[in-house]
Amino acid sequence: MSIQPQPQFVIVMGVSGSGKTTVATGLADAMGWTYVEGDDLHPQANVEKMRAGIPLTDEDRWPWLTKIGEWIDEHESLGKSAVITCSALKRSYRELLREGRPTVSFCHVDVSREQLEQRLAERKGHYMPASLLQSQLDTLEPLQADEPGTTVEAKGGQEAVLAEVMESLHLHAPANPEAAYVKPTDAGPHADHAS
Repeated sequence: MSIQPQPQFVIVMGVSGSGKTTVATGLADAMGWTYVEGDDLHPQANVEKMRAGIPLTDEDRWPWLTKIGEWIDEHESLGKSAVITCSALKRSYRELLREGRPTVSFCHVDVSREQLEQRLAERKGHYMPASLLQSQLDTLEPLQADEPGTTVEAKGGQEAVLAEVMESLHLHAPANPEAAYVKPTDAGPHADHAS
């Protein structure tokens, strides 16, 4: 009887418009892991605040981060590895997400401000307005060397960025990956986006 490997969880983090969704879906496809858009786990009150251009506070974010952690716990109990997008802007948020979860690591997608502004101006169907970019940049505490994970610059082609992510996180794609995309039942009211 073979021993099943312990599930792994990669949280793709960064500010809105950094390309988290693109990196996360690419990683999920390559590894055959489950993927969930962390924004879909936001309480409706958070969605409405962001839609109105009001920055979220820590008090707004804690229940959301807790829900993401519970989602990870549920999938870990099922033995399923996953990729999750979540801004995870502050170290304290990342510590909450990792609390009691040693198999969680982070991939910080770093992008220049100019690129972010351009991407957000062109993005359609997402509830977070470009006007909130500055508050996210002000809140961002980049991933530190003593935190598990890697930081990648989202420049060059998608394949090059994905290859860098996989190499940095020591991930090797299986021969026949079968990614599973999860849309929570209480998903937010937005479509294709890179949050």
